[in-house]
Amino acid sequence: MEDRDPGMILTVTANPALDVSYRVDRLRPGHTHRIGAVFERAGGKGFNVSRVLHDQGIPTRALGPVGGILGDSLRADLLDAGLPHDLLPVAAATRMTIAVVADEATMFNEPGGPLSALDWSRLQDLVGSYLPRTEVLVCSGSLPLDAPDSSYADFVSLAAAHGVPTVVDVGGAPLRAAAEAGVAIVKPNAEELAAAVGEGDPLTGARQLHSLGAGAVVVSLGPDGLLAVTADGEWRATLPQPVVGNPTGAGDAAVAALADGLRRDLPWPDRLRLAVTWAGAAVAAPVAGSVDPDVLTELHDQVTITAL
Repeated sequence: MEDRDPGMILTVTANPALDVSYRVDRLRPGHTHRIGAVFERAGGKGFNVSRVLHDQGIPTRALGPVGGILGDSLRADLLDAGLPHDLLPVAAATRMTIAVVADEATMFNEPGGPLSALDWSRLQDLVGSYLPRTEVLVCSGSLPLDAPDSSYADFVSLAAAHGVPTVVDVGGAPLRAAAEAGVAIVKPNAEELAAAVGEGDPLTGARQLHSLGAGAVVVSLGPDGLLAVTADGEWRATLPQPVVGNPTGAGDAAVAALADGLRRDLPWPDRLRLAVTWAGAAVAAPVAGSVDPDVLTELHDQVTITAL
């Protein structure tokens, strides 16, 4: 391993996938389809976060467990992209997600094979080996089949032992466990937040999750922007009108911005402005894990920050 990367943001994708997109003229159940184009990419929220950071010139490294033939495909794609990474070979085969795109995308997501206790331990060791050279840890995306709810919370505790704050993007019980472990920032969407605290109102739910121990709760509201509950205050961050395009990677771009804002210790309104700007520019980009540079410049001054 090389010397310390100043300001490096380390990302963990616990349940990677090979993302495959098929483009067809029309989706007709029960019929044979001729595929017009096929697009394959190393998929997973943490990888998307690192792609955005890397494109913005921010030091990052992506970690994750991979296995089988599809694992080799993920590794080759990250090498082609020039994205710094360290993929852990494991026994469980890497899963696939398939998007059939006609007028809209129809998704088919495999669950991902379970990681053995030994492979979980090896993944924790790999993360721990990079923490002395890390400013912020990001744990993002779904967990593999049968993974304990405490999986990301364990990474939060491991990072805290090295003085490294963590950003977590997950839903349900693992989100609640991360909050209780004292995570610096969580970034659920409204549905993921409700699954964690049993509360349908995002502001009330965010306050509940914050009271459990999360340093800050930033809720993605889709085209309605972001809602933040922090120790420094509560805010809404919005654009005057939604960006039209592909929203798939918007949340990952927001996480990348929040991690960078945490790394630079920006005031919360500035972090939220950055997150909404990057998320909007991601919607305008053709694939998840990238942002449209022209839209990035255009949106920055359009974000409205409202104290609650």
